[in-house]
Amino acid sequence: MPAPILSVRDLTIDFHSHRGNTRAVEGISFDLHRGETLAIVGESGSGKSVTSLALMGLVPMPPGRIASGEARFQSEALGEVDLLQLTDAQLRQVRGNDIGMIFQEPMTSLNPVYHCGPQVVEALRLHTSLSEKEAHARTVELFTMARLPRPEKIFASYPHEISGGQKQRVMIAMAMACNPALLIADEPTTALDVTVQAQVLRLIDELRREHNTAVIFITHDLGVVAEIADRILVMYRGRVVEQGTVLDIFTNPQHPYTKGLLACRPKLSVGRKKLPVVADFMQETATGALFPLEAPLRK
Repeated sequence: MPAPILSVRDLTIDFHSHRGNTRAVEGISFDLHRGETLAIVGESGSGKSVTSLALMGLVPMPPGRIASGEARFQSEALGEVDLLQLTDAQLRQVRGNDIGMIFQEPMTSLNPVYHCGPQVVEALRLHTSLSEKEAHARTVELFTMARLPRPEKIFASYPHEISGGQKQRVMIAMAMACNPALLIADEPTTALDVTVQAQVLRLIDELRREHNTAVIFITHDLGVVAEIADRILVMYRGRVVEQGTVLDIFTNPQHPYTKGLLACRPKLSVGRKKLPVVADFMQETATGALFPLEAPLRK
């Protein structure tokens, strides 16, 4: 098997407040290969998004701090690098060029006082040798690729003038502008209705297959995971409590927390009945956690 494009080892992230240090992520490790989609799942506060922000060098410091770990990445521009040790100048080379990111809420990710098109043009001019005219033409191509209707009109529109689904497609076009080797999608469909969600998921998967892009997909939606992921990382209280293929996790979960998440899904075969909740599966442990923090060995 070829070497992974991303290898994270023992990543630990702390945040300091007036109450002391809070450990948001503790000792997580995983590998990611080209063309693979890794879903990171868990409830709010489990450490999913902070993990992705650390890979992009976007954890605010202070109050955040990378306490330990490394993230070895195969960068086209810089060769093999540790993402956690890059300077600001090196991060600017990697962001957008080698790694693209789609955020949860496109309205807060796009600048409201600029037209949509020039925001993508700026990314292209920063990372490529394209002229203004060439970057304009390339942006229209990207908007077409992202299935945006009337791409020239979208180019000249402000973010508030287009729908939520269209804004997210603009963000996808921006993230894929330089054909990054890694795409991080942080709950990109949470703010969208289910019909638009399906279209956006299909688009991301098509782009992954077309460009052999590695994808980290952060979500709490197990239905989305089943549709697009190859492997799953389950996080609880900042730790990875289980990981495996989609088939392994859905058919043979080992950790009580994973079992609880899966049991909370509504089933079409069951009539009107109160759904279990994650709290039903909690058990007090010696550490004070409500689930064991150790990842079980997969049988």
